[in-house]
Amino acid sequence: MASQGLSYEGCNFFRQRLVLSTLSGKRVKIQNIRSKDDNPGVRDFEASFIRLLDKVTNGARIEINQTGTVLFYQPGLLSGGSVEHDCCLKRSIGYYLEALLMLAPFMKNPLRATLRGVTNHPTDPTVDLLKCTSIPLMKKFGIDGESFDLKVVKRGIAPGGGGEVVFTCPVRKTIRPVHLTDPGKIKRIRGVAVSVRVSPQMGNRIVESARGVLNQFIPDIYIHTDHMKGANSGKSPGFGLTLVAETLEGCFLSAELSSTPQGQGDPMLPEDLGRNCAKMLLGEVHRGGCADSSNQSLALLLMTLGQQDVSKLLLGPLSPYTVEFLRHIRDFFQVMFKMEVIKPLEDERKGGDKVLMTCVGAGFSNVNKTLK
Repeated sequence: MASQGLSYEGCNFFRQRLVLSTLSGKRVKIQNIRSKDDNPGVRDFEASFIRLLDKVTNGARIEINQTGTVLFYQPGLLSGGSVEHDCCLKRSIGYYLEALLMLAPFMKNPLRATLRGVTNHPTDPTVDLLKCTSIPLMKKFGIDGESFDLKVVKRGIAPGGGGEVVFTCPVRKTIRPVHLTDPGKIKRIRGVAVSVRVSPQMGNRIVESARGVLNQFIPDIYIHTDHMKGANSGKSPGFGLTLVAETLEGCFLSAELSSTPQGQGDPMLPEDLGRNCAKMLLGEVHRGGCADSSNQSLALLLMTLGQQDVSKLLLGPLSPYTVEFLRHIRDFFQVMFKMEVIKPLEDERKGGDKVLMTCVGAGFSNVNKTLK
């Protein structure tokens, strides 16, 4: 355990800091959490996230002052095992899963997490998106096996929730370096149109309008409709679409939209939702890279934790979240990335500028894994 602690201010990038603190073993102190706000301190969904971290670790020390504006976190050992957690309905299960995907391979015992709450939320990645993009990406780093799965048992749309997801992940001693520099051309598009507590016809309308846009570019499109009924359909009405484009080299780019009439955002017609989501997917394809915007930080973390060898990854333009994540990786692991901007060739209209990220892994070894 490193004795040196790190100190930050503000509520931004809360999960990043706690996840990296847990993996690196470095203590972290976060001050002035919404201290100027009318309602200062840690929000319910952040407190729920801290409780989840406490469940998957052993011996963590967490101190929060009375107003909730200062958090001190001393990480414990990642124990894993079987965990159940009721997520805060203000954020999606995806908010919690993103962090678990980063932590799960480095636990002592294989993780089996049952999370309950909102599966489709306008602000967070849905469970479908993480299943279709994050899991295949992690497999490229050598994290795979029969037990690596993400299953939607019940759907739950914001704001009422009522969804349930089971995530299982094997543990790994080390992460293998990768060279992902050629995303390849798009070969097919897959998707799922979700509708709960609304007419099943909604799903078909979404699919038809999305295909209207995408059929102009590629013939191999299959979007299935997932209409859950009764107890499995959660507590609120709504619908959404997740689209994933797969390349010849096995890279996945995705986009999604949800409409939750009782939740946030304006209600949307299924036709508009399908069209807008299809256009968002084309935007993601234009940005390109071997991992899409929502998975940039996961890929960079796995590169950082790889063996002491060179890893290369081609990405589209970096999101502000990823830029901050790179700064945190430097703080916690002292790993710096070399970044090269790659311009598209004139004769090849291959989207916008790309960034080639190169780093030497920190040689991270899973100290929690029991020796067989």
